[in-house]
Amino acid sequence: MTQNLPHHHGNSEEKIREHLPNREEITGVAEAMKQLGDPSRLQIFWLLCHCEECVLNIAALMNMTSPAVSHHLRLLKSSGLIVSRREGKEMYYRTADTDLAQTLHRTIETIARITCPEN
Repeated sequence: MTQNLPHHHGNSEEKIREHLPNREEITGVAEAMKQLGDPSRLQIFWLLCHCEECVLNIAALMNMTSPAVSHHLRLLKSSGLIVSRREGKEMYYRTADTDLAQTLHRTIETIARITCPEN
């Protein structure tokens, strides 16, 4: 049942309802943003937007332990922001090739005024 808006401010109620994302559509975005709410995960995500790295190198760059980095990587991967591949015994991580991950990358750089490194 659709409820009418209690106040009318000149907006088209139909247009608002038409463009309002449903709960399922917005859940993935909310989960991704929740994961990026942690400064360490945000830095790891930004790093992986620019290169593919293994846990040991990420840990060294972040000045963190490998288990701590692995924990953050699991959360980022479960939210769909990063992907991994195995080469022998080594796991490599990079940003997922999705619109959401790319948009969040650009947003981080815009808000933080960070410049991407040249490849």
